[in-house]
Amino acid sequence: MFLEQALALSLEDPLGGLAELDKLDAEDNLADFVKQAWPILEPATELKWGWALDAICEHLEAVHAGDILRLLTTVPPGMMKSMLFGVFFPAWEWGPRGMPHLRYLGTAFKEDLALRDNLKCRRLIQSQWYQERWPVQLTGDQNLKTKFENVDTGFREAMAFKSMTGSRGDRVHLDDPLSVDSAKSAVERLTAEQTFRNALPSRTNNELSALTVTMQRLHERDIAGVILDLGLDYTHLNLPMEFEVKQRCSTSIGFVDPRKREGDLVFPERFSADWLEGEKKVMTAYAVAGQFQQRPAPREGGMFKREWLPIVPALPSGASRFVRGWDLAGTDEMENATASYTVGVLMALVDRVYYVVDVVRFRASSGTVERTMKTVASQDEAKYGDGVLISAPQDPGQAGKSQKLYLGQQLAGHNIRFSPETGDKTTRADPMSAQAEVGNVKLVRGPWNDPFIDELAVFDAGQYDDQVDAASRAFHELTKMPPPVEMAMPVSIPR
Repeated sequence: MFLEQALALSLEDPLGGLAELDKLDAEDNLADFVKQAWPILEPATELKWGWALDAICEHLEAVHAGDILRLLTTVPPGMMKSMLFGVFFPAWEWGPRGMPHLRYLGTAFKEDLALRDNLKCRRLIQSQWYQERWPVQLTGDQNLKTKFENVDTGFREAMAFKSMTGSRGDRVHLDDPLSVDSAKSAVERLTAEQTFRNALPSRTNNELSALTVTMQRLHERDIAGVILDLGLDYTHLNLPMEFEVKQRCSTSIGFVDPRKREGDLVFPERFSADWLEGEKKVMTAYAVAGQFQQRPAPREGGMFKREWLPIVPALPSGASRFVRGWDLAGTDEMENATASYTVGVLMALVDRVYYVVDVVRFRASSGTVERTMKTVASQDEAKYGDGVLISAPQDPGQAGKSQKLYLGQQLAGHNIRFSPETGDKTTRADPMSAQAEVGNVKLVRGPWNDPFIDELAVFDAGQYDDQVDAASRAFHELTKMPPPVEMAMPVSIPR
C-alpha cells in the first residue's frame, strides 16, 4: 500500500516520490538506513560498504525481530561495529521501526567511548533529516550526553563497563570490554569476566531483552573467550580479516561466510591487501592474530612456534644433567575451574640440546602439592639418579622464607634449590625460545605433549602460562649447571 502510494507520488512529484521510496527502504532495511544516515554524521567522509557490513546488519535485524537474544560479534578494527551497534541500530529501531519505547544501555571499557556513541546517536535523532521522516521527540528534562530519553519513555544511556549498575535495558550492548593494554593484565581480565558474568545479565529488562557484544580478540581469556569456553548461548558472528577455510563462520540465522579462497579479505572496499601487508610489518604476530584474525595467538605459534618443538621417541643416552622446575599455583583455588595449575617440568641436557623429558600438571590443595612433589622427586631419582635438581620459586618477604623452610623440610634428602623469580614471564621465557628457534629444544614423547605445545604456542596471550614458567625455570637452571667432571683413573707412580 505504502509502496503504491510512493510510486503514485513519484509521478506527480518525482523528487518527493524518490524521497518517500528512500524512507520506505530505510524502514525496511537497516543497511539502507545506515547508508542514508551516514552523511548526517560523517559529511566529509565517503562511506565504504561491503558484504561484511551487510552481514552485521542482518544479525542486528535478527536481534530486532527477536530471533537472536545473545549476539557475539568478533571483527577487526575499522568495521564500523561501534557505529552500527551503538548509533545506527538504536536510531533505526526508534524511528524507522516505530519502537521509541525501547531502552538501550551502551557500555565499553572506557566511559569516553560509550559517551561518544551516545552523543552520535542523539545527534542523528535530533537532525533535521531524521525528524522530517521520523519525529521522535526527546524530553527536555532528560537530555544529557550520558542519558537521553524520549516522550515514549525510551532512553539510551552510556556507562563505563566497570560501573554496570542502576538502569535496565531492552538492549544492552558491550563494545570492547578490554583495551589492548588491559587485556595483558590477568587482574583486568578477571575483573572484566566477573562484571560480564555477574553484572551485565542483571541489566536486562526481561527474558526478551537482548545482550550484544562486539570486540576484537585480544587474549585467549578475553570476554569472547569466556563466552566460547563456557558454551554460553550466543550466536557468534566471526569475521576475520583474512579468510581461513577451516574456520568458516556460519550462524543460527543461516549466514555463511561467502568467501571461497584462503586469505580473501573481509572488507577489500576499505582495506586492501597492500595496506594489510604494511600493517603486518608493524604489528606483532599476536596483534595480527588477535585483532585481525580473531584468534588470540598465531596458528603456528608466537614466541614458541609449534614447528620449533619436535617430538622424539626417547631421551638419547648421555644425559647427565637433569632439572625439575616447578611453578606453584595458588592451591587454595583448587575447586575453581579456571584456577592456575601446579606444574613440574623435567628437562635434561644432551650434547647442547635441551630435552623436555616429562611434565606433571595438576590442581590440588597445598598438602597434596607437597606430597606430589615428594613422590615425583623420588620417581625422578629412581629413574635418572640422585643428581636430579629440584628448582622451586621463592616468593618475596617472610611468607616466601616460611614456604622455603617448610618445603625444604618436606623434601629433605632431595637436591632442592629455591630462587626468586626475576623479570616478567616473557623475559624469563626468552632464552628457551631462542634455543627452540634454532632447533636446540626437543620433547620426549609422552601424553603431556599436546597440552604442553598448546600452551607454549599461545604464550603470552593464553589463559595459562604455568607450564611455560616451570619450563623456563628448569631451562635456566640447566644453563647454570657446570658440566660433569669425569673421574680420572688413579695412576701408580713407580718408586
